[in-house]
Amino acid sequence: MNIVLRLAWRNIWRHPRRTWLTTGAMVFSNTLLVFMISLQFGMYDLMINNTLQSFSGHLQVQAPGYKDDLKMRQSVPDIQKLAARYREDFGFQNVAARGAAFALASSEERSFGIQVYGVEPAFEPGVSNIPGLVQEGHFLDGIDATEIVIGKVLARNLRVGIGDELTLLGTGRDGSFAAAIVSIVGIFDTSIPDLDRSIAEIPLGLFQDMFAMDGAGHQLVMTTPDLSDVPAAKLQAEKLLPFGSGLVVHDWEALQPGLKQAIQADLTSAWFMYGVLVILVAFSVMNTQLMSVLERTREFGIVMSLGLTPGRLGRLVMLETALMGIVGLVLGALLGALVTSWFTVNGFAYPGMDEMAAAFNLPARMYPTVTPGTLIAGPAIVFAGTLASALYPALRLYWLQPVEAMRAG
Repeated sequence: MNIVLRLAWRNIWRHPRRTWLTTGAMVFSNTLLVFMISLQFGMYDLMINNTLQSFSGHLQVQAPGYKDDLKMRQSVPDIQKLAARYREDFGFQNVAARGAAFALASSEERSFGIQVYGVEPAFEPGVSNIPGLVQEGHFLDGIDATEIVIGKVLARNLRVGIGDELTLLGTGRDGSFAAAIVSIVGIFDTSIPDLDRSIAEIPLGLFQDMFAMDGAGHQLVMTTPDLSDVPAAKLQAEKLLPFGSGLVVHDWEALQPGLKQAIQADLTSAWFMYGVLVILVAFSVMNTQLMSVLERTREFGIVMSLGLTPGRLGRLVMLETALMGIVGLVLGALLGALVTSWFTVNGFAYPGMDEMAAAFNLPARMYPTVTPGTLIAGPAIVFAGTLASALYPALRLYWLQPVEAMRAG
């Protein structure tokens, strides 16, 4: 072992209690950071997947400008054929075609404006959890059936139930009058009031006939097995677009910009709190190293009089700090990984979390996401903070005068 490294290791254990207290602070903060960052990213993944699986999916093929304008004429031609091609070329079935239009839904007592979606009943369960959230009745059966499923809040507002009829009135893609009488076969509850009161789903074939779509639609919705697969899937989806069609592929960040902004805002506030923790640990390390330098002032004066430069002494102090930081990083990362791994199996919850989670349509327990990034990000920042905190004690040595230092103590 290098003599300088051996000397640095010996120096940090001159006062074992002080060293362990400082290292313990780093271990505690590293463990806490690993767990909190993993839990935070696990919550983000849950929020994203839960939101996207509700309706929008991870990717959508649309006509240019449709995402912003939502105009009927901005449609995807032969959308069911395109969906079949994507299902065959992607190798999985999580692709479904949709049409969307605004309509007036009228019961015998009330009328409300809603957004009507035409969906493929056989494939919609692969891109949305609405078919699985039908609490009364059942989901749509056939592609051309005169059926409709509506949200729980909309059913209450219209004062209708299973078996009742609704009259839908709207405007077709060509400007014609669109009308249909449909029977309610299912009522879903997503626990998202805005969704449950504002949308309804009918078979895509009926939608195309009603709104004069001529086989067209508005959204080709796709989901991927994992969020990390989205970038590659988007590139593949763009390659499969019909040549010269002008169609575009949007990922979830473009489809749900508010969700991304909310996550970024939460992440910013969280890193501010993590920064406070890192600063407290850094001050603890600076205090330890400053005390160590002051205690060895006479010793430093003697070795400087023998020809040792302040630069080498400063590097020695930095090496001592780095060794403490490495011990804290390794022990903290290992302990944090153990704690986090336990919660990845058993989940994390606290009193009152059930009610809060239900308000956001989330499960009652959170599960951390353990990745190399979540394991090393926090400890690495703490390690960098400890090195930065040792700069002041190390720089003090440049102004140290050997004669005055030997007189100290």
